[in-house]
Order: sequence, then C-alpha cells, then structure tokens
Amino acid sequence: MSIEVAIFLAIASGFAGFVDAMAGGGGLIQLPALIVGLPNKELPLILGTNKVPSIFGTTAAARNYFKNIKPDIPLTLSMMGPAFIGSMGGASLAAAVPKDFFKPFIVFLLIAVAIYTWRKPELGMNENLKYTHKKRLAIVALIGLLIGFYDGIFGPGTGTFLVFFLVSGIGYAFLKASGTAKLVNISTNAGAILSFQLTGHIWWQLGLLLAFANVTGAIIGSRLAIKGGSPLVRKVFLAVTFLLIARVAWDTFIS
Repeated sequence: MSIEVAIFLAIASGFAGFVDAMAGGGGLIQLPALIVGLPNKELPLILGTNKVPSIFGTTAAARNYFKNIKPDIPLTLSMMGPAFIGSMGGASLAAAVPKDFFKPFIVFLLIAVAIYTWRKPELGMNENLKYTHKKRLAIVALIGLLIGFYDGIFGPGTGTFLVFFLVSGIGYAFLKASGTAKLVNISTNAGAILSFQLTGHIWWQLGLLLAFANVTGAIIGSRLAIKGGSPLVRKVFLAVTFLLIARVAWDTFIS
C-alpha cells in the first residue's frame, strides 16, 4: 500500500469518526474509502479491518458523551448483549450473503426514516419515554439483536438506525440517543471483530493506523454534539440520512 493511499484512508477515517460521533453514519465514508483504496483485497478483509478504527472511535465518543450525559445502564446493557451476539452472527455470514441483497431494502428504510424525522421537528428535542421500563428492556434487546446482525453482515447506517430507534421508539432526546448508540455500537463492533478475527479477515496494521485518525475525529465530533445539543444532532442526523440514501441508491440502481 502506497503512502498516498494510507493518507487518503486516514483522512477518510478521521472524517468518518467525526460524523459517526455526532449522529451515526460513519460507515458511509469509511467503508467506501476502504473499498476504493484497497481494490485488490477481498470484501471480508475490508469489512473486518473497517471495524477496528470504528470500535476505537466509537469508544472515544462514548467516553465524551457520558462525562456529560447520564445513561440508563440497564437499558444500555440490555441492548448491548444481544447486539454483540447479532453482530457475531452477521459477520460469520458476511462472505456468504451478497451485499446487493440488502441494498434496495436499506434505501427504502432510510427514506422512511428521513421523511418521518423531517415531518416531526419536535422529535427528539426532549426526552419523552414510552412504555414501562421492563417493556423498554425487552424491546431494545430485540432491536439490538437485529441491528447487530445487520452491522455484522453489512454495516453502513448502523449508527443512524440505532439513533432513530432510540428517539422514535423509546422516546430519547437526540443527544442521549446518540450517546447510547455509541455504547451499543461498541458492542456490535466487538462482536464483528471477534468473528472476523477467527477467520483471519482483519488487517490489524492498517486498522490501528486508521484508529488514530478515527479517534481524533470522534473526539471533535462528540464535543461539538454535546455543545450543540439535540437540535444540532438532529440536523446532522438528517444530513447523514440523506447522504446515506444517495450513496446506497447510487450503488443499487445506477452503478
């Protein structure tokens, strides 16, 4: 790998960490950059390597968030455990399932997310919890399992889906949802890393190089999100969702 490619991937990873820390969607930047920069590498290796900077950046962002925001520990743990298991299962199937299988469904799901969020400007501005605490734990466990599986087998938009579910389904404000999503994302990344490592599909030297850039972007992004609060996170969330729609739609219907 040339120094030019390494620099390109590091810049992309830093920006991905910044975006992901604010509203999710860092995979929109980092994964395509790896595919472009490493055209001769097999897809499982790229997917596995992608998880290394992601887990470091997500951990740095989560640390920043929860120095300022108090998490619901039982709810977060109830989501993290199934998400870890789901991600391991998804990663184990990553080489067998064609990525094109998911793309049309993801496009329409993202469009629904964008329209719903756009039409409800009050959504996620303040916390308005739904259901009993016990029922919330059961719901987040199921969603964690499903989104974790998706993250392991495909990935782009995982953080965005987590934030949207926590805001619209549970009643979190955008800022707390983004912070909680980071902890769940740590779990999905860890599950995928374990699965990809067992099959030898991680380029650790490159992954750790990109991790430094991703962490730097994540720290800046999470600090900006905390300063701007839920209104800023909502705006970034919508922007990332629209970009995800454009990217996945291009890959699905045009390229």
